[in-house]
Amino acid sequence: MKHSAQRTASVLLAAVLASLAPLGATAQTFPAKAVRIVIPFPPGGPNDLVTRPLAQRLTEAWGKPVVVDNLAGANGIIGTEQVARAAPDGHTVLVVSTAFTINPSVMAKLSYDPIRDFAPIGLLANSDIALVAHPRVPAKNVRELIALAKSRPGRLTYGSSGTGNSTHLGGELLGMMAGVKLTHVPYKGAAPALNDLLGGHIDLLFTSIPPALGQIQVGKVRALGVASPKRSFALPEVPTVNESGLPGFEVSSRYGLVAPAGTPTPVVTRWHESVAKILGTAEIRTLYHGYGVEPAFDPPEEFGAYLRRELAKWKKVVQSAGLDRNPQ
Repeated sequence: MKHSAQRTASVLLAAVLASLAPLGATAQTFPAKAVRIVIPFPPGGPNDLVTRPLAQRLTEAWGKPVVVDNLAGANGIIGTEQVARAAPDGHTVLVVSTAFTINPSVMAKLSYDPIRDFAPIGLLANSDIALVAHPRVPAKNVRELIALAKSRPGRLTYGSSGTGNSTHLGGELLGMMAGVKLTHVPYKGAAPALNDLLGGHIDLLFTSIPPALGQIQVGKVRALGVASPKRSFALPEVPTVNESGLPGFEVSSRYGLVAPAGTPTPVVTRWHESVAKILGTAEIRTLYHGYGVEPAFDPPEEFGAYLRRELAKWKKVVQSAGLDRNPQ
């Protein structure tokens, strides 16, 4: 019986080692061919600014071409669908941003599940969003704005770069958490929304900081608060909305990487370690700061937890705003 038990244990150990061997080989040989990073938005946007320098340095580090492929359409859905169906070997990955966690609530019948069909790799960068106001608005900060909005229900207007995106839902989140009513004015892009704010046609705007920074510095618009968890390096004197009486408030543009579900863990780890090393260099930090973004690379587990929190948060906001097209 003793010898039989030993033989059984030996067989089990051999089976375990055999099952692990392909994973080890996968990690050692990856990448075996050209790598594709899919950006599900048109060229020239902030996703490109974050991703293309990274792809260039990964090409140098891995000795294989790392190609950025813009597959735009349907607010990021078309490119996302393609990566969900790609081979789970690490050679095709997806850049995700806020739309990845909003689309499941505002779009009906997606062909993919953002959690089930993807394996998180990690966060790439944060781009802070600020709540800015036209100078005619008497509020000097978010606390004063909330008091003003309560005294003028529905009379304060805020612009966005389009219905259902983060700049729109940021206003809905503010209204939900502060118990106030703001009137949404959608635009076809961030630039016309900012132009109308400058012209005094709207009162407020949630906007990425880089395009508004110059107008803030010369006093043409007033920054009331930063919508990120921490103060922005670009506007260190402006408090966060968290600090201004709404703890837990967060609206930021975060860019991260995910792979198709089933991608071997050693390959995900290879991605994580390689990208983290690049993002930790002074060169990339300086480059990203010039774009108005902060490099940050959370590990897969933390990034996955962040995505789940964002999905739940935006689901609640979308339902509160009456925009939910996928209630189940």
